[in-house]
Amino acid sequence: MTSDFLLRLFAAFACGVAIGLERQMRQRTAGLRTITLVACGACLFVTLGVLTVANGQSGVTQIAAYVVSGVGFLGGGVIMRDKGSIQGINTAATLWCSAAVGVLCGSGHYGPALAGTFVVLITNTVLREVSRAINATPVSSADIVREYVLTVVGRQEDEIHIRTLMSNAMDTHPLSFQSLTSEDIDGVPPRIRVSATVRMHPKDQAKLERMASRMSMERGVSSISWTAAEAEVAPE
Repeated sequence: MTSDFLLRLFAAFACGVAIGLERQMRQRTAGLRTITLVACGACLFVTLGVLTVANGQSGVTQIAAYVVSGVGFLGGGVIMRDKGSIQGINTAATLWCSAAVGVLCGSGHYGPALAGTFVVLITNTVLREVSRAINATPVSSADIVREYVLTVVGRQEDEIHIRTLMSNAMDTHPLSFQSLTSEDIDGVPPRIRVSATVRMHPKDQAKLERMASRMSMERGVSSISWTAAEAEVAPE
């Protein structure tokens, strides 16, 4: 019985190391040690069910159910929200799958455990490149929106002219005008910085560039620039 227990634990350890190495090399939140501990811990809990319950299979099922719920809390801890985007979902899913691999090892099902490890590794390596290829395709059909900030610097006495110019340009083009702000710039001579925030589909970025080029030739405009924030999914 002891040798069987050690075999199961070693199988969980080996599968956890295989999955964790891939995560560690990519510098993810849950790396080598975390993934390995999850796999081994799941194995130990299931083995506990086998050792302590006379009807071993029933005990395994009950213990595995608790493992799934416990790993759910652990996975929630690695999911973070950063500037409107969700980070760490793939890491949480990898933790969840690692627990399943550990459960299989603890139950003595080594073949399915190895198959599960293989699937996790393929998903995190091969499918990663597929996802990048899809993301690199033109975004004209993607349902996303991006925020842009158009900034114009000019003479302070031309503030009204610049603000009017930008407002008219926003009305002429199909851009979602969000805000228009002005601030003084210290110096000699004094200057003004006018910033307009718009939200639009990235495929319309060329329109913003053409608008900026035309405005750069206007009276009182000394410089003009624009920046783009990270794209996000458009609300339905």
